Amino acid sequence: MKPASKFEIVAARAWNVLNEGKSFHPVFVAGVFLLLHVTAVMDPAFWMRALPALLLVIPMAALFVRHDFPLRLRAVLWVFLGAFIVVFRFLDLGAVALAFGLYVFFTVFFWGTFYYYLRTGAPKTNFVRFWKLVLENPDSTSGNFLEQMPKALIVLLTLEYLISVPLTPGRAGLVLGFTAILALCGYLVHRWLFDWKPVYPTEPTQDVNRGVPLAKRVIVVVIDGCRLDRFHEAEKPYLEGMMRGGTVVESMETVYPARTVVCFSSMFTGAAPEAHGITSNLVLELGLTVESIFDSLRRAGKKGRLVGIAHLIDAFGDDVASVTSVAHNDKIDGNLIAAAEREIGAHNPDLLVLQLLAVDQNGHVRGTYYPEYVERIEITDRLIEDFMRRCEERGYLDDETAVILMADHGQGRGIGAHGHLSEGERFVPFAMWGSGITPNQRIEKPASVMDLAPTISYLLGIDPPKGSTGRVLMDALEKERAR
Repeated sequence: MKPASKFEIVAARAWNVLNEGKSFHPVFVAGVFLLLHVTAVMDPAFWMRALPALLLVIPMAALFVRHDFPLRLRAVLWVFLGAFIVVFRFLDLGAVALAFGLYVFFTVFFWGTFYYYLRTGAPKTNFVRFWKLVLENPDSTSGNFLEQMPKALIVLLTLEYLISVPLTPGRAGLVLGFTAILALCGYLVHRWLFDWKPVYPTEPTQDVNRGVPLAKRVIVVVIDGCRLDRFHEAEKPYLEGMMRGGTVVESMETVYPARTVVCFSSMFTGAAPEAHGITSNLVLELGLTVESIFDSLRRAGKKGRLVGIAHLIDAFGDDVASVTSVAHNDKIDGNLIAAAEREIGAHNPDLLVLQLLAVDQNGHVRGTYYPEYVERIEITDRLIEDFMRRCEERGYLDDETAVILMADHGQGRGIGAHGHLSEGERFVPFAMWGSGITPNQRIEKPASVMDLAPTISYLLGIDPPKGSTGRVLMDALEKERAR
């Protein structure tokens, strides 16, 4: 078990440039364009044509960076591509072939096979399945063929159109006019059809426990990327037993976009993404813009620790005890658990958060609709049971401890899609048991992962993080002790 190295932390941030669709789009288009003209890049005459073309397509590229077209909205992009061919009467088959070939190489062979083989121990033949997952993928990462390819082709073909002959005001005007039409259509599509983003509470958290804490400590186990429906399908005797003795929230919704760093940030601040400042896994400005639960604990003279992979450092900094994610998928959760046990021995934290990653990685590498995904949830059940038993043996899990089990987000079709809230991404498992928790109860009322931080605060008898607008899950708390 090794912590994430400085190189891995930097590499993870660099990888997110290629993983996140908004940053992948301009990088990919620019790369393909330069490869198309690699023999001419040292010729000043080429740049006399290319620079005006690049300036003219900046608004179009910015439009595609600004607007995601996930799920059913992807069809609009193919209409845009068809409209381009009709309006401009231009199609460069060489550019199309190079873009298609590079995209397939990057996603299917480099990412889906070579990268996952080195990082997680995926089969060397993973490309046999992965190409299907890329076609099915519904979110707006770079692995979404049906979104990223038409975006790239429209901008790339526009560039080729502009440099194919000397630039004239008429050709420039046609490009700018087409861009304006795309901008209007994109605006209308998102105004009328982009209707699945959650509505977040805006009033500060109201319920604050300034009396006796309901629990001495809280353990939060986050099964990263665990779909609610597949969680129900899995055989998990330990977790089922614990959940029956506590409270299960049946309709726990994640935030938008459902990306790991975004979700963890909302979970442990109680704030919406727009408030805490983390709106992607690609974090350009490190740190949160509001308090986290770890800040609240410090103010109260208590301590919290988050055990997870390098991505989470971008939001939570030194509150993360990082573990390298470069490990076989059969080993990664054991490494994370070992790190959590080390934190217990070293710090005895009042709040321990443990991220388990193998389920999420299995969804990304092999898909969520295959037996391996459910099998990984079942393995996770046994790992959690062993971890809790060792916590009990060390005196860390006792009658004064509350335990929360949840996922940060689910996963959709394709390469474990999560980000844009298809049904499999949107709702997550959530259960609580132990000190201060009402036993034998199921709550149907909708809740949000933003409710986690204020609920932990109430259990531990501290103020919620400043900036929290989540709601304390009062129905889950023992009534005689929660008032």
